[in-house]
Amino acid sequence: MSIWWSLHLRREAASVPLARRLLLGTMETAGVDPDVSYDLSVALSEACANAVEHGGDTTYGDSSGAYRVTAYLDGEKCRIEVADSGPGFARAQAVEPAPSGAENGRGLCLIEELADHVHIGNKPGRRGAVVSFDKILKWKKDAPLMAV
Repeated sequence: MSIWWSLHLRREAASVPLARRLLLGTMETAGVDPDVSYDLSVALSEACANAVEHGGDTTYGDSSGAYRVTAYLDGEKCRIEVADSGPGFARAQAVEPAPSGAENGRGLCLIEELADHVHIGNKPGRRGAVVSFDKILKWKKDAPLMAV
């Protein structure tokens, strides 16, 4: 069985826990192992926080804006994509560890640690960044939506 949902969220801090709770609720209902659910929810929170902080076009006065979160639970994998309308990445994004003690710059590294595959780039032909990541799912015993 497959489940997918997509949210169009305002670039406000309150949107981050909303997306995280929806993901956790979906995974709990489906019967995904809580450790996997937690890892993906932390990665989603980091990607959303980046979209809130960096995902607007301040050049044109867009200080609020919006971003999109899409989640797919399909078979044995969960794929999450967070896309914003900001300036995007200036160059091919190589994720490098943040300096020790830094308050910023750890989010993308954390996503890479928690997910199995990560793709960081720009929207093709438009402004905005896209962070997508996936993880192989583990299921609780007798999970109602477990892949066969």
